[in-house]
Amino acid sequence: MPARFILSPEAQRDIEQIRDYYVDAAGVQVARHVLGQITKALRFLGETPGAGHRRIDLTDEDVRFWPVLSYLIGYDPAMRPIGIARVLHTARDLETLLRRTPPRM
Repeated sequence: MPARFILSPEAQRDIEQIRDYYVDAAGVQVARHVLGQITKALRFLGETPGAGHRRIDLTDEDVRFWPVLSYLIGYDPAMRPIGIARVLHTARDLETLLRRTPPRM
């Protein structure tokens, strides 16, 4: 089965940082759970590229966002396979972060 999504370098780095954080803070089992939920959401988005919503309060880029746990997945629904731009924790200052580095593929 062909891949239904691709990760930008920033999204790959986001996921690696999420993994490292949970391994250090809560252990391997919790890290696996969190990454499993994120992977499940990525697969869902790959199969349902229209899911999610725009967040014009965060970015003018043509991306959609999908929540999973305490994270927002930003992705380009027009790409095939869809392009995952970022995976960001919602406690961060997303407006400032995305203004500095827009979520692009």
